[in-house]
Amino acid sequence: MIRQKKPPSHDPYAAAKNPLLSARLPAWRSKFVILIVFAAFAALAVRAFWVQIVNQDFYVDQGQKRYQRVLELDAMRGRIVDRHGSMLAVSLATYEIWATPKLVEDSAIAPLAKLLDLPAAELRRRLSGERSFVLLKRQVDADTAAQLTRLGLAGITQIADSKRFYPEGESAAHVVGFTDIEDNGQEGIELAANEQLLGTPGQREVIRDRLGRVVSETRPLVPARNGATIQLTIDRRIQQLAYAQLKAAIAQHRAEAGSVVVLDARNGEILALANYPSFDPNDRAGLTGRQLRNRAVIDTFEPGSTIKPLVVALSMDEGKVRPQSIIDTAPGWYKIGPAVIHDTSNHGAMTVAEAVQKSSNIALAKLALNLPAKTIWTKYQQYGLGTKPELTFPGVAAGKVRPFKRWRPIEQATMAYGYGLSVSLLQIAQVYTAYAGDGTMQRVSLLREPLDADAGDSFGAHGEQVTTPATARAIRNMLETATGAGGTGRAATVEGYRVGGKTGTARKQIGASYAKNRYRALFVGMAPMSDPRLIVAVMIDDPAGKAFYGGTVAGPVFSGVMGGSLQLLGVLPDAPGV
Repeated sequence: MIRQKKPPSHDPYAAAKNPLLSARLPAWRSKFVILIVFAAFAALAVRAFWVQIVNQDFYVDQGQKRYQRVLELDAMRGRIVDRHGSMLAVSLATYEIWATPKLVEDSAIAPLAKLLDLPAAELRRRLSGERSFVLLKRQVDADTAAQLTRLGLAGITQIADSKRFYPEGESAAHVVGFTDIEDNGQEGIELAANEQLLGTPGQREVIRDRLGRVVSETRPLVPARNGATIQLTIDRRIQQLAYAQLKAAIAQHRAEAGSVVVLDARNGEILALANYPSFDPNDRAGLTGRQLRNRAVIDTFEPGSTIKPLVVALSMDEGKVRPQSIIDTAPGWYKIGPAVIHDTSNHGAMTVAEAVQKSSNIALAKLALNLPAKTIWTKYQQYGLGTKPELTFPGVAAGKVRPFKRWRPIEQATMAYGYGLSVSLLQIAQVYTAYAGDGTMQRVSLLREPLDADAGDSFGAHGEQVTTPATARAIRNMLETATGAGGTGRAATVEGYRVGGKTGTARKQIGASYAKNRYRALFVGMAPMSDPRLIVAVMIDDPAGKAFYGGTVAGPVFSGVMGGSLQLLGVLPDAPGV
């Protein structure tokens, strides 16, 4: 008998009763997992709200820094030109080379270092820092920048820049000055007119790709506004001539230093202002303070006999003497209290005109002692002595004239022949403008157009009447005899032109006393005497050769500068028979 199997059970709950399929975990665990997932989504939502809504600006800014950058567009520094528009200082186009270190590949180090003329080790050091944008080199010329572009190196950026260039080199260095690596003026007109020369920088906002290359601009370019052009009264040709003559004289006489100032006698404009030693503003390696000194403007000294025409003019204006008045200078020495002053020889009785011609200390001392001390002091102030020239230029010296109440008789006497006061060469040149015309002293100026009406440069300003027209003519006649036969300035003559001037030989004061064999040789004069056009003042400091007098050392420099300048300006000769 065959047993039949029972059909399988169809109990719907059979599976649930299977121990393998029955749940072992409590129900609260699944609820906990659901809660965690919900909390995670909530946190993400809060974070998204924080990033997208609350702190959006910060994160947008951080993101933009990865690909967007604002580049400053440098303004081109303004030019400095002479009175005819010739360049004295100009900015040449150069480039700054920057790098994004993490984008620069190792294989680029060698060619980059060679092109930028940098040691490879130094280049690696600069690229190894934490900064995201690093300056590699400034003032790279256009040819080098073009070669760099052709290399197509990743992470390298070029930014337009400029480099200052001075075409006149050392001849005009003290006038023009120079700038630093940041293009800020440091000396001369570069410093005095720095604000006007700088201009206003612009901006360029760009987007870079992952290799650091500029791919587009995000907003309109804000162009840079270039600096203004500054025009000086300087004549480049006369400046070169003055410097060359000065340099040759200092070498010939083995002098320590020297200066030359050339003025337009009609309005006081400075046509040349030269100093030696000088420097090349295009290459300032090894530059010293001695080379930097603008001696014609900032150095003061006792002017010696170049001041004598001033006291003679004052005595004539006060009615004390006339050109033909006689002064007894015998026996060649003159005692004032315990002090004794001397002439180079016994000139005996001489006229006032002869006193200027032969440069008599005794005659001038007697003239000074015949005037009230206050009158002399007041006139010196009127001539601008002891006061800074009204000039837009750094370091202009005022010189010194002590208060008249403190003058002893010997000091009042020495004031008349240039001891006991201090002046700059520029101040002495300015004084002589009064005698070149009708007695009106023209204030010196260096700018063709003032930077500011109240800034101090006196271009276009009226001069001041310091002596009468008749006295000015008489002084001119005396100065002309000083360069003729029997005068102390015979070496200052100029072929074809009538010239006039005054020599000066002043002992150098070292400490509290005067050195025995150290001098400053000076000459100040004008030409042509029929209608003076130029004034030239020369100072040679401490000539070490046999010659040291102003007439023999400074006179020939005056002659060379004056003669060449008159020809450059096309001034017709006025000497008899020419």
